[in-house]
Amino acid sequence: MNNGTQVTIVGNLTDDPELRFTPSGAAVVKFSVAVNRRVFDRQANEWKEAGADFHRVTAWRTLAENVAGTLSKGMRAVIVGDLKQRSWDDQKTGEKRYGWELEASAVGPDLTFATAVVAKVAKTGGSAPGDDTWASASRERPAAAVGVPAGGGQGPEDEPPF
Repeated sequence: MNNGTQVTIVGNLTDDPELRFTPSGAAVVKFSVAVNRRVFDRQANEWKEAGADFHRVTAWRTLAENVAGTLSKGMRAVIVGDLKQRSWDDQKTGEKRYGWELEASAVGPDLTFATAVVAKVAKTGGSAPGDDTWASASRERPAAAVGVPAGGGQGPEDEPPF
């Protein structure tokens, strides 16, 4: 992947991952992560909470399905991916809005506060489409895509936005 600024975040999922499928059957998952900020107070000689940053995360294909099947709200995760700016029109005001989204290339549980049993899955390839419009995605894999390997042999330029 690595088409943008690659970052790593560690935080807690604020909701259950939402798995959907593009019309061609590509899996995509969205979830948000809260990263708590702490600062060291030299006068008190202790760490203090300094708020939280919230990040929207998207993952595609096999990674999407594995995230949806593994992680849930409240779990602490490590996410590596490309930081991308998205824009949209505010439905209430009609103004152009901008936000940042992390397109994940790797996601895993943070083993600092948990244990995990790792099960290897069959490798399937594929890359994410260029731009997406999450609204038209389905929660169900299209019937034509059942039995089709993730990625379906399509690259980003072949994948219709959903």
